[in-house]
Amino acid sequence: MKNIEVSKIIDPITATDGAGVKLKRSIGVEPNYFDPFLMLDEFGSENKDDYLAGFPPHPHRGIETVTYMLAGDFKHKDSTGGQGIMSAGDVQWMKTGSGIIHSEMPAMKEGRLHGFQLWINMPASKKMNKPEYHYIDASKMGIYKDEDKFVKVIAGKFEKIEGPINKHNLEPIYFDVELEKDKEFNLKLPITHNSFIYLIDGEIKIGKQKHDKAKNSKLILLTKGEKLSVLCQLKSKFLLISGKPIHEKIARGGPFVMNTKAEVLQAIEDYHNGTFVK
Repeated sequence: MKNIEVSKIIDPITATDGAGVKLKRSIGVEPNYFDPFLMLDEFGSENKDDYLAGFPPHPHRGIETVTYMLAGDFKHKDSTGGQGIMSAGDVQWMKTGSGIIHSEMPAMKEGRLHGFQLWINMPASKKMNKPEYHYIDASKMGIYKDEDKFVKVIAGKFEKIEGPINKHNLEPIYFDVELEKDKEFNLKLPITHNSFIYLIDGEIKIGKQKHDKAKNSKLILLTKGEKLSVLCQLKSKFLLISGKPIHEKIARGGPFVMNTKAEVLQAIEDYHNGTFVK
């Protein structure tokens, strides 16, 4: 069984998005695309001025957006009629398909806001499908717990615990892992998948080969393989995310990710002439 090792360790950059929300961006900068993952943002602050402006109504086409809340409350509303308040531990998994207009605004005026947004590419055959909105309450999440670790399973399967996102064409894995000091997390991954770890806090050692220190707010790209071993050097919390590559050309245009520039220009035209939402 082939060991999974560290390919690259990357410091996220500080950025802003929406109406000025401060965040740390990793995928979407370096690397620009880690097939099938298009973007990964960590947003979080104790300062209300960093997040109160939120993400007012904006369009998407051709991607999936996955928002995972760790602290605070966000109000979601979209053109499919989906709406609700996301709280700590909740997940919003949205397949934008042919087009969706949505907003994500803080449902709080002070306190800590912390969460992640991941963009996943859609294959050409599904980019113009009808949009789908899935809201996953924290109480319905798959949880594995023992003396060494706590694993929240959003997508995929750990031991006998299966996440609420299943039967997905890219066979995604999305775990939130908390690992005690000097303990180990082991998992068999599909050798076909591209995988990464986002270290939220703590310090970890991955695989058998030596690598640079991985400590706090790091994107860790992994080599393809089957056997993943993570040793915790300090009590740590990290996201493990993996998915089957699509192997198609992409064309980006802000919130639109299609296969050709012409398709991106069509999305822009549809948005401006009022025919974007089918």
